Amino acid sequence: MKIQWMGHSAFQIKTAKANILIDPFLTGNPGFDGRDVKEVTRDVTHIVLTHGHADHIGDTVAIARETGATIIGNFDLCQWLGHHNGLDQFDPANTGGTVHHDGFSVTYVNALHSSAQLTEDGVSHSLGNPNGVVLHFDDAPTLLHMGDTDIFSDMALINELHQPKIGLVPIGDRFTMGGAVAALACRRYFDFSTIVPCHYASFGVLEQTAEKFLAAMEDDASRVKIPAAGEWLEF
Repeated sequence: MKIQWMGHSAFQIKTAKANILIDPFLTGNPGFDGRDVKEVTRDVTHIVLTHGHADHIGDTVAIARETGATIIGNFDLCQWLGHHNGLDQFDPANTGGTVHHDGFSVTYVNALHSSAQLTEDGVSHSLGNPNGVVLHFDDAPTLLHMGDTDIFSDMALINELHQPKIGLVPIGDRFTMGGAVAALACRRYFDFSTIVPCHYASFGVLEQTAEKFLAAMEDDASRVKIPAAGEWLEF
């Protein structure tokens, strides 16, 4: 399995059977490094969404139309995307539920955040609950993308139930945990072998480096991997 951080909270995961995007905010994402969206995503098979904010839905609609990729998201978000964009290739789920695909499954778990979109008439529409997503693979370590979230004690239950070994963890502050709190979440509630920080170094109001997170990880900092744009991590 290979994982690429694409900036912000966007990741690409390649396995022998699937090419998965999580929260593919690419156009307008400084961390995507000006690459061509169509070129990078032409073989995508699945798009997994944690919640309905624009910096997470991102290029989902364009990519799904171009590739025919299946969109996996919470039920409300899938309905909204289908109604407003004419898409029909969905596999909806909701908190606590699991969907199965070739070589992997996706389970939706809790996150503390929000999830809504403004329509053209200025009305805010709820797009279901925000979530983290746990991906279990047939032949690779289990991965947790926390989504956008604060720390919460039931993270311990997520670890007990799923035992993720790879953590994709928001650290940017303001809209999610900051570095020190994210480090506390990782050290107190999880037993990650590899931690990749995200949701930082994109918008100016967010933390621009992972320094606070690394410092707060203390003697566990060696588990943190900070890939450069376009760099792949192999597992």
